[in-house]
Amino acid sequence: MDWLYPFSFLIGSILVLMGLGLPVAFAFFATNIAGLFLFFGGARGVTQMVSNFSDAITTYALAPLPMFLVMGSLFFRSGLGERVIQALDLAVGNLRGRLSLVTLGAGAVFAALSGSSLANAGMMGSLMAPEMLKRNYKPHMAYGPILGAGSLAVVIPPSALAVLLGSLAEINVGALLIAGIIPGLILMVLFVGLIFVQTGIDPEAAPQYPVPQVSGWTKLRAVSLNILPMSFLVFCVVGTIILGIATPTESAALGCMGVVVLLLVYRKFSWAVIWRSLDDAMKVTAMTFLIITASTTFSQIFAFSGASNGFISTITGIDLGPYGVLLMMIVVILVLGMFMDQVSMMLITIPLFMPIAQLYHFDPVWFGLMLLLAFEVGFVTPPFGLLLYIVLGVAPAGTSLRTIALSAAPYVCLTLFLIFLIAMVPQLALFLPNMMAP
Repeated sequence: MDWLYPFSFLIGSILVLMGLGLPVAFAFFATNIAGLFLFFGGARGVTQMVSNFSDAITTYALAPLPMFLVMGSLFFRSGLGERVIQALDLAVGNLRGRLSLVTLGAGAVFAALSGSSLANAGMMGSLMAPEMLKRNYKPHMAYGPILGAGSLAVVIPPSALAVLLGSLAEINVGALLIAGIIPGLILMVLFVGLIFVQTGIDPEAAPQYPVPQVSGWTKLRAVSLNILPMSFLVFCVVGTIILGIATPTESAALGCMGVVVLLLVYRKFSWAVIWRSLDDAMKVTAMTFLIITASTTFSQIFAFSGASNGFISTITGIDLGPYGVLLMMIVVILVLGMFMDQVSMMLITIPLFMPIAQLYHFDPVWFGLMLLLAFEVGFVTPPFGLLLYIVLGVAPAGTSLRTIALSAAPYVCLTLFLIFLIAMVPQLALFLPNMMAP
């Protein structure tokens, strides 16, 4: 059990430092420096850590990340998102739970254009929550779809979290992005079905109200002008990867160019919007790259100290079988997701889980997608789910975290069901990536 000391020290130090409120990147750097002196040759190890920085962040697989962030920020800050919501509102008509359905539909569109769960939930919460509550929607019908819409951005490409996971775990980023399409659509259908079931059981949960009657032509015109052009962006980002026209990096650049074209067409272009979007992307990218540099050194220390091999040997010695080990890893992520953010979970679990996945010959894309969905659950599980607090921020004063969390519970159950479905039917994740293979 020689490996248990370095394992406990490294993992424990990070958890304690983050528990004390230290930012994720600095918690990892502090642990790395202590680990380097203990296990990696002291000052020479620190020199090696600094020399690793450029190698860690000059990875081609990371190039799409800042461009996806720019694309999403341009879309939200320009007002194009509000046009999509208005068009969907007209198209849905007078269905019971119409605002919940509009929220999910707009969330799916935004997920395919932004790649950010936090931005998705923030926009949908600020625009839709007040309107639904004004129409006397019960809390679970108002907040649940917003949380579901935010979660969709984790799995539907372009997902910034998928790019980060692919880079850290050395999984083909393009294949991982494309693998999320079918599961993302299945998740969307499950969420829509949930709304119909909830309104069927309790019609008063989403009261109907008078809606101005509009002609089919008006609906078609609204969708054609405000939603169909967005499919141009989806093709730029997703279609070009599937067809083999572009790499993920090239598709991200095409997506940014496509948003600028739409801004010009809709007369929403301004240099102020461009500057604010670049500023948004720069802040997130800088922090992400800082975290990645810390993660690279952490993985090296973890392996060099013997903690990684010792942990793997112990797990494989239990003989749980491939699916038993897979279940254990998913459960670990679900538990961590109650207390940690997604990036922190990735940095801690990937150095442990990827060697085990390789040992059991798990397909990396299939395995990576299930990890991504498990990370997604962490966004909406108390007490520290980030999306819960975003929605709580737009809820009326006096709304409790418990109310928000209970609204998310059915959506969490459906996501867990999807993970089970993918585990049993791997082709749900691998069908499109296999089509891309030469």
